[in-house]
Amino acid sequence: MTIHPIITIPAAVLRKTCKPVERVDGELNQLIDDMLETMYAAPGIGLAAPQINIPIRLIVMDISREDEDKQPLVMINPKIVSFSEARRRHEEGCLSIPEYYAEIERPAGVTVQYIDRNGEPQELTTDSFLATVIQHEVDHLDGKLFIDYLSRLKRDIVIRKFKKAKRRASNTTL
Repeated sequence: MTIHPIITIPAAVLRKTCKPVERVDGELNQLIDDMLETMYAAPGIGLAAPQINIPIRLIVMDISREDEDKQPLVMINPKIVSFSEARRRHEEGCLSIPEYYAEIERPAGVTVQYIDRNGEPQELTTDSFLATVIQHEVDHLDGKLFIDYLSRLKRDIVIRKFKKAKRRASNTTL
């Protein structure tokens, strides 16, 4: 398995709408295994393909705790088909926006349709923390980041901070 570098803001790939996965095959399953390995190594609880610079509609998640067995969930071409009216706030972070966290309000529950890693259509309804994680990861596939739910001022401060850090890093490598 390969651990991929995780792309951070302001990388353009994080703002693109991803293309649907055309077929589930051995190559895609290898990518899924790589994404899971990358997510666990980070460590994180969710990873979308554009975060490793692959703009396709593929996400992996695992919200199990450290003291539990791993319970990876893979969604190919996920589509949220309904949101609950109830809302919930969670502190969110993102591997593509390291060390930044903010409380975000989202629908408390979702129903999502997707294809599993065996190529089988699935539907999942949840109103647990997993609903928040699914929404966060599906947003990645549509070029949206959790900071987009913040005020424009807060979002711009975060983006400026990362742009400045990227400039500093590129200046020191010259």
